[in-house]
Amino acid sequence: MARKQTRILALGTLGCALAIGYVMQFGFGLPGGGTSAAVKNVTVSGIVPTSSSVPKPPLDLQQLPKLPEPTVQLARVEAPAAPQTADLPKDDVGAGFDCAVDLMAEPAAGAMVSLTLTAPCNGSERVTFHHHGLMFTEVTQPDGTLMVDVPALTESAMFIASFGNGASAVGRAQVTSLPFYDRVAVQWKGDSGLQLHAREFSAEYFGEGHVWSAAAGDVSRAASGDGGFITTLGSGTSPDALRAEVYSFPAGTARRSGEIALTVEAEITAVNCTSDVEAQTLELHKGGDLRVRDLTLAMPDCDSVGDFLVLKNLVEDLTIASN
Repeated sequence: MARKQTRILALGTLGCALAIGYVMQFGFGLPGGGTSAAVKNVTVSGIVPTSSSVPKPPLDLQQLPKLPEPTVQLARVEAPAAPQTADLPKDDVGAGFDCAVDLMAEPAAGAMVSLTLTAPCNGSERVTFHHHGLMFTEVTQPDGTLMVDVPALTESAMFIASFGNGASAVGRAQVTSLPFYDRVAVQWKGDSGLQLHAREFSAEYFGEGHVWSAAAGDVSRAASGDGGFITTLGSGTSPDALRAEVYSFPAGTARRSGEIALTVEAEITAVNCTSDVEAQTLELHKGGDLRVRDLTLAMPDCDSVGDFLVLKNLVEDLTIASN
């Protein structure tokens, strides 16, 4: 009985194996049917490429391995040696900018002297000129130069230009025509309001022959013997500057005879009212000695601003004989 069961189990196992082999070889279709389960030599065409995006997991920076710290090495750089300069020329540290002050004096027409001042280290500075008692203050140009014409008061004329820092220069000129001229000057300090007036040969005020700062005349009138001229000296814009007015008449070559009335006048202003004005007059007649006179004027109160004081007989009138 047991042997019979064994045979049946063997036959069943063999049948199963054969069935499995058939299915693996021919599939589930029957041999000789209308369709074949096995496809051989398939040709593929009309391929369209596509992109399949596969999401990547987020990057976790903390999970990345750490890079090793860089190693910094310091290097010492040797500076190149300085070139040898022993053979190069050296500047003379003792030689500075030339600050010498120079004053040139040249005689000019009308018994005048043309002064040329050069002071390269004294640009735009006050400078005071001195000449035989005459004093006035000017201001140099930004480059330290200045040109000014000054009436000579002596034939051997010496002029001094001095700055506040002590720098100075001297100029000299020989003025041979001076004996032919009479000269009268008035000089003062600051805004005194003083004026010098000359009325030649009985001229009326502000008429022809009235010579003053607003109608100064010129050297050509003197050269021809027809009249005199006024020279204004000193800077009117510099505070407390020394100023002067000089009247010159060619007495030795005059073409007319008569009197020249000379007066000093003072305008009463808001600056000089109720104050004392100090001044000085200088007179040179017929080649004689220079005559100097000091004066002090007591100015009226400020209610009189705009009026004038006429100071007669302060300077001597000129008596002219024709030549």
